[in-house]
Amino acid sequence: MILNIAAYRFVAINDPPELAASIRGSAIASGLLGSVLVAGEGLNLFLAGRAEALESWLQGLCRDPRFAELPVKRSWSAQAPFAQLKVKCKPEIIAFRQPQAEPLAGRAPAVSPDTLSRWLAQGHDDSGRRVVLLDARNREEVAHGAFSGALRLPIDNFTDLPAAIGELCERLADATVVSYCTGGIRCEKAALWLRENGVPHAVQLDGGILGYFEAVGGFGYEGACFVFDERVAVDSRLRPVDGGA
Repeated sequence: MILNIAAYRFVAINDPPELAASIRGSAIASGLLGSVLVAGEGLNLFLAGRAEALESWLQGLCRDPRFAELPVKRSWSAQAPFAQLKVKCKPEIIAFRQPQAEPLAGRAPAVSPDTLSRWLAQGHDDSGRRVVLLDARNREEVAHGAFSGALRLPIDNFTDLPAAIGELCERLADATVVSYCTGGIRCEKAALWLRENGVPHAVQLDGGILGYFEAVGGFGYEGACFVFDERVAVDSRLRPVDGGA
């Protein structure tokens, strides 16, 4: 079996090209496949490999103080769902182009999977406010599955989100809006943007859908979760669906 990991961390990176070169070299030496994005704002990675080699590589990465507390989502597949290794430097580890949504300036409040599942069961948050789930993914991803009743935007790119939801912010001002995405990276920026644009109770789902599946399963979620590799999508037990890898 192949171990797959998804992880990101917003942290100041003063040397993106140097870090990217180091990661590329160590990942090749460990026989890893997948994609890694490095930017001044942090690191985003999806990698696959033999469990022992990948866990050893991860331990080495986390010896860097910047990644000492890197949250990692793990899943398994029969074969590596990537054809090659790609390590790139980008302006952002997820393009959003909204300076007001800058995680390095302060993280948006987060709700844990356990807490969200409880809110969904009781129909409101712990303050009695209505809960609105906001899907920060694009329409192709959403087609594979989403939280029941979630607000789904007709967008093709994450950069389209502000324009798509802008007119709705006033109607969401009294709600606890929980933004979510695959692994947490987009909903982190989305929650910050919402809080700066008239939605004071916006929070992010910590760990995204994959973290939710890992912690509590599929309660409140319909369908599968699209992933960015040859598995295409995984179910609430983090198993490939539709004949994926």
